[in-house]
Amino acid sequence: MRTTGAEQTRLDDLAAGWKKWGPYLSERAWGTVREDYSAGGTAWDYFPHDHARSRVYRWNEDGLAGLCDDQQRLCFALAFWNGADPILKERIFGLNGQEGNHGEDAKEYWFGVDSTPTHSWMKWRYFYPQTEFPYDLLLQENRARGRLDAEYELLDTGIFDDDRYWDITAEYAKVDTAEFCIRLSIHNPGPSVAELHVLPTMWFRNTWAWDARRSPPAIVVEDGALVADHHAVGRIALRSEHPPAELLFCDNETNHVRLFGADPAQSAPFPKDGINDYIVAGTPTVNPARTGTKAAMHFRLQVQAGATAVINLRFGADDGVVAGSEFDQVMRARKREADEFYAALTPAGTSVEQASIMRQALGGMLWSKQFYHYDVARWLDGDPGQPPPPAQRLNGRNHQWRHVNNHEVISMPDTWEYPWYAAWDLAFHCVALAHVDTQFAKDQLLLMCREWYMHPNGQLPAYEWAFGDVNPPVHAWAAIEVFVIDGASDFSFLERVLHKLLINFTWWVNVKDVDGNNVFEGGFLGLDNIGPIDRSAQLPVSGKIEQSDGTAWMAMYCLDLLHITLILAENDNSYEDLATKFFEHFVLISTAINDQGLWDEVDGFYYDVLQITGAPDLPLRARSFVGLLPMCAATILSDETLKRLPEFAARLEWFLKNRAPIAECVVHDGVLGGNDDGTGKQPHSRLLAMVSPDRLIRLLKRALDEAEFLSPHGVRALSAAYHDQPFAVEIAGISFEVDYEPGESTSALFGGNSNWRGPIWFPANFLLISAIRRYAEFLGDEVTVEHPTGSGVQHTLAEIGKDLSDRLISLFLDDADGRRPIYRDAEKFQTDPAWHGLMTFFEYFHGDNGKGLGASHQTGWTGLVSNLIIRGQVDGYPKGTPM
Repeated sequence: MRTTGAEQTRLDDLAAGWKKWGPYLSERAWGTVREDYSAGGTAWDYFPHDHARSRVYRWNEDGLAGLCDDQQRLCFALAFWNGADPILKERIFGLNGQEGNHGEDAKEYWFGVDSTPTHSWMKWRYFYPQTEFPYDLLLQENRARGRLDAEYELLDTGIFDDDRYWDITAEYAKVDTAEFCIRLSIHNPGPSVAELHVLPTMWFRNTWAWDARRSPPAIVVEDGALVADHHAVGRIALRSEHPPAELLFCDNETNHVRLFGADPAQSAPFPKDGINDYIVAGTPTVNPARTGTKAAMHFRLQVQAGATAVINLRFGADDGVVAGSEFDQVMRARKREADEFYAALTPAGTSVEQASIMRQALGGMLWSKQFYHYDVARWLDGDPGQPPPPAQRLNGRNHQWRHVNNHEVISMPDTWEYPWYAAWDLAFHCVALAHVDTQFAKDQLLLMCREWYMHPNGQLPAYEWAFGDVNPPVHAWAAIEVFVIDGASDFSFLERVLHKLLINFTWWVNVKDVDGNNVFEGGFLGLDNIGPIDRSAQLPVSGKIEQSDGTAWMAMYCLDLLHITLILAENDNSYEDLATKFFEHFVLISTAINDQGLWDEVDGFYYDVLQITGAPDLPLRARSFVGLLPMCAATILSDETLKRLPEFAARLEWFLKNRAPIAECVVHDGVLGGNDDGTGKQPHSRLLAMVSPDRLIRLLKRALDEAEFLSPHGVRALSAAYHDQPFAVEIAGISFEVDYEPGESTSALFGGNSNWRGPIWFPANFLLISAIRRYAEFLGDEVTVEHPTGSGVQHTLAEIGKDLSDRLISLFLDDADGRRPIYRDAEKFQTDPAWHGLMTFFEYFHGDNGKGLGASHQTGWTGLVSNLIIRGQVDGYPKGTPM
């Protein structure tokens, strides 16, 4: 979507490099697969939080409110010390996958409040306790809790009682493409004066330890400024308006003495944690020569109760002015331009509260862009001059993905909990990000299809923990969404993405349809623990699971590729042949799911079916989103399109006539919306749908039942009917069951930090609402459905789609009592004005009360709330799109 104004001008001027610098620093690099060189792939243990301050990262850096260039050569971030903690606060603290009772979990409160797409303006907030941070208490209490218990959070410790904390705001305004004005506002909301040490820090990512050809660059002092000189970045200075108490230097090198008991004479004299040890313990671990590869300005602030201290900095060219009218003018101008940019994006009639939610969602997503570096072959083999990794790794994690060599800025699901890309998450990110930066959204979708990502066999990489896992094929859907948001004119983008997705589609057909019967497998397919058995694990019997969701995803994939080819055929009729192929494949897949036992006529629902060698098929009759997903494989084919594409139209008519028994089940004739086109003539159209209108109504009866799927805040992933009566099935003498768990997972499947057995998930709801609106466009207002089921009240499909959209948005809105469902029982967020307006966009939400759960900064796909607000509807194929 295009806006106007200064920010849009910067976006349009790609060659100027306005996105060269940005918030591309991760919030966690420790505990990642990239940094794991263990024999058994124990990433959390190999590089724990305790090592992070002292040990050099091989692939990526991390920090608080961090900046870096798009190759992460030079980094800037903030560090703090309250005078009581055992370590500097240089990074967000959290528990690893074994320490948390529901998997890994960040235990702090920070917010990427605002950002423009070029990062010309950014704002970040952080709440830091004034008393000692309870590292050990958080660890011990969460370890003592079981999976049936709630997580123990930082607020639960009482450390924010009496407002004894620091409310820290960092604002960034670009002077030009590589220079920032930075304002730090340090507010003391507590009852008494307090002291805070503030350390703006700059450092080079260590590349020289892994490459003997490189020499360490240096940061030195010039005229009271920290000046970094790098052959590729140039000279970058960090200046302050008022001189700090001192300038401190060390080197971004591992402290081998602390971590491994090495001989001090053989170790770096001023290692990575040198500044930490100097500030906290007073040890002589900073370089008196005032040079190094890591340096910080040290400010000691005494702030009265209720007062705010301000530090003004300038990061960039080594002659920039920090104080005075120019600095203030830049800050005001960039803030005003950001306001203008988002005002143009906000639909008329949007409430102030909804506009704030939309802006924070998009701002959080823009803060979640991260430089991601991972060369799998070099990671497996080890670096020259370094000890070789254990030989077991050569046949371990990701060994079949040696071609992967990632070195780009990528949108992350959550830059602390999931600081690595996930293919299907990224597709949803792009659909939201396209509203503010369509070029970035398009580039991200294309990136996943490039040769250094996509496997030579056509599979897209899932995520670094297991690139070979299978994610749902949603890239074609996302490409259409982004194409439409961009104005439906970049045919070159569609053509590029289509050519690569043809390879991926072929991989799906060849690998995930084992019997060639057009019914697909796929494994967990992003839905983690949704079924009674782990669909990605070895089955307890000889056989396979034929999946309703896997088959529905492929039908949807066919329709999306059909849509792309029909758009391209407008300008190149050779694509009509491909359109015919995807239409016919869609019909075959849709017929298969309806004819081969996945549809249960009695229950009116789709189920997975376990096919056991030498035994009858066993339907796994657990009602979940698996059985609702077939509704999403639907689109409308208009007569106008057929008139423009005669070859495709002729083949379509032949197929409908000569393959009528299979075609008539999924191709439905009708009058678009039941309305005329304004000329007195009724526009004819065809609905291509895996689910017929009759079965749609039966499925919606389940989906809109408050005793099953419908919650006050969206559609649950699993029916609530299994709360009191779990679904159980016996296979080979082993009992498997699934029960309704509306909150955190009670099992260890997929790390235990994700739960599809009842909560509300934005991507699933987004797709479902899109489908309902497409059916509404075709069937019009004459078709009504009882909503909620059992209420006796009939609603049109359009009204139902709008209501479901509103339910999702309501997660973030104040209710009648002024409380946000996402924060549920977190009283500080509910009642303190300084906290209440700040949003965290959780990974998923409690199926009954809407409480935010899982990763607390999963702005990625939960950022789709911005689409709901911007459009006022969720229609994957808006009217007027060539289809």
